[in-house]
Amino acid sequence: MWEKNFMASEKHRLQVWYSGRVQGVGFRYKVSNIAAGYDVCGYVENLDDGRVHLLAVGDESQTRRFADEIAEVMADFIKSADERDDSTDVSYRGFKIKL
Repeated sequence: MWEKNFMASEKHRLQVWYSGRVQGVGFRYKVSNIAAGYDVCGYVENLDDGRVHLLAVGDESQTRRFADEIAEVMADFIKSADERDDSTDVSYRGFKIKL
C-alpha cells in the first residue's frame, strides 16, 4: 500500500466532503479498499461534524474514477458530496485511513 509515491506538483488533487450516514458504517474502510484498485495516494478521515473527508492525489482520470466508484458503492449512505479539485506541491505516499 505504501509503495505508491507521487510528486504532487505533477498530480491532480481531489478533495471530497461526504455527508449523510457516513460514519459508523465502515465508510473509511470501504474507501481504503476501493483505493487499492487505483493509482492514487491520500487519505480518508472522519470529521467532528459527522462528515467524512477524502483527499486523493494522482492522475485526474484516476482520482475521478476513484471518486465515481465511491459514489456508486456507497450511494445508500451518501446524502451529499462537496468536491474541490486542484493541484498541490505536497508529496503524498500511499493511501491511509486517518484516525
